[in-house]
Amino acid sequence: MSTTADTASTVGTGTYAPAPGAAPLTRMIAAQTAFETKLLLRNGEQLLLTAIIPSLLLVLFSTVDIVDTGSGSSVDFLAPGILALAVMSTAFTGQAIATGFDRRYGVLKRLGASPLPRWGLMTAKTLCVLVTEVLQVALLAVIALLLGWSPHGGAGAVILLLVLGTAAFSGLGLLMAGTLKAEVTLAAANLVFILLLVAGGVVVPLGKFPDGAREVLQLLPISALSDGLRDVLQHGASMPWGDVGILGVWTVLGLGAAGAFFRWE
Repeated sequence: MSTTADTASTVGTGTYAPAPGAAPLTRMIAAQTAFETKLLLRNGEQLLLTAIIPSLLLVLFSTVDIVDTGSGSSVDFLAPGILALAVMSTAFTGQAIATGFDRRYGVLKRLGASPLPRWGLMTAKTLCVLVTEVLQVALLAVIALLLGWSPHGGAGAVILLLVLGTAAFSGLGLLMAGTLKAEVTLAAANLVFILLLVAGGVVVPLGKFPDGAREVLQLLPISALSDGLRDVLQHGASMPWGDVGILGVWTVLGLGAAGAFFRWE
């Protein structure tokens, strides 16, 4: 009798009783980040966009004299631009397409009704982008070094440029995914990727364009990121404040517009 009473007392105090409720917010965000990252790495199309294409472009344009990159080693000019392209491919193109189809199939709507708040879901998607970019940068840096790349400058400036570029492209990608149909987002995101690859200073120096066009192209986020990384890694600049300012403006505009106009359904 005493044993039964003690057991009932123990259960009554909650020692062995279940404690239903949401997990801590940080754990939910970490779990969603891991889930988003696994999905991205398992997606062959996204892997092609984020890793294979930038790597092939780096090897191709560094070893074959296709574009006149000016004096000095071609890989020293190309590596910063390809790093910028990798950021755009993940933070803008890949995220826009994936989020657009999540929205179309109702995934965002269902996740929005879960204990994970909507801002937590967006945070997890952003962290997934950052994790992917770390892998991209490491891969491209190794390839570039094998091709004879000699980077200069400080890591702090490079990290700031990459973070601002990620934020700017993420805002623009989420804006597109949250306002357009998934099929339109798919076509538009890939079209923008191709256009900015050609006209964003990634592999073709902006100096090759007419003066009027160059003044406009310099204001694009991909151009600011490419030029900023090139100033630091190729020319050893301490901090390209002009490019940082352009990326900062795009970050505020992109994230602000995405927050204001993003539709979950």
